[in-house]
Amino acid sequence: MRITNIDVTLRDGGYRTGFHFPLSYALEHARLSVEAGFDWVEIAYRKGSFAPLPNLGLTGIGGDDFIAATAREIGPHRVAMILHPKNITRDDLPAMYRAGARLVRVILPAKGYEPGLEYIRQARDLGFTVGVNFARISQWPAREVVEVATAATDAGAEVVYLADSNGSLSPLDTTDLTTLTRSVTGGAVGLHAHNNLGLALANAISAVAAGATWMDSSVQGMGKGPGNLIAEQWLAHLDRTDPEKAAHIDLAPVLRLAELLLATIPEGRPSLPLPDLVLGRYDLSVEHRKELPGEHGEAIATARTLAGVR
Repeated sequence: MRITNIDVTLRDGGYRTGFHFPLSYALEHARLSVEAGFDWVEIAYRKGSFAPLPNLGLTGIGGDDFIAATAREIGPHRVAMILHPKNITRDDLPAMYRAGARLVRVILPAKGYEPGLEYIRQARDLGFTVGVNFARISQWPAREVVEVATAATDAGAEVVYLADSNGSLSPLDTTDLTTLTRSVTGGAVGLHAHNNLGLALANAISAVAAGATWMDSSVQGMGKGPGNLIAEQWLAHLDRTDPEKAAHIDLAPVLRLAELLLATIPEGRPSLPLPDLVLGRYDLSVEHRKELPGEHGEAIATARTLAGVR
């Protein structure tokens, strides 16, 4: 079955830039991304990420003018947005749709997810393709995956995304979670992989083998901490191993896009901050990073304590 690919560079990569990207770059990025074969370009959060941040840039605000400019560049049927329900009101989804977004993903927590269900229903009624993202899925008990996936699907979500926010999943974990989610919803399942332990590509392969049909990736892996599944590697893997899934992919534009990113956005260079490797090992969130001492042995001891590991 064909894989639906989402380019999340402008949104997740924003964690490295304060969500500041020049508009001219963002539009050229979106154009090349579509040329490379991405089905959707997730261009921004709507009104911020989970934690309040000062001086948010273009892809952290996700304003109507930016949505409209991108829709003119690549067409509304390629423009995706993501949001936390706590950050928006009922006026936001209609405004986003009028501006030109056509895919919206609602981030749901394991606890207190109910307010997000109303936004899922509203988005569905407006005509959006609607997805949900289960953030920090590595910390969710199976019963919560079942409960929230069922509720979200009943509300109208068409795809459930397993977001490995802590970069802690193994390929076996990914297989089990994908299989569980598919058995509950009967619908599409996607993966948003982070690369703290260098397993993003292996996890993507395992997810697809278990039936996932949606996949996030970012150019040069640009994203929070050590970043995401590397788009160039992922598309090349599909192109090499499964021509049916990759019939719409053109590697040349994504390689040009990688060169453009590296030449334009210094923060786009691949990075593996050592504290993030420790966070991935102990399944801790990026919010714990500030609690880790600078000395590596002490950092590991602190991480063990935070994770409740004896």
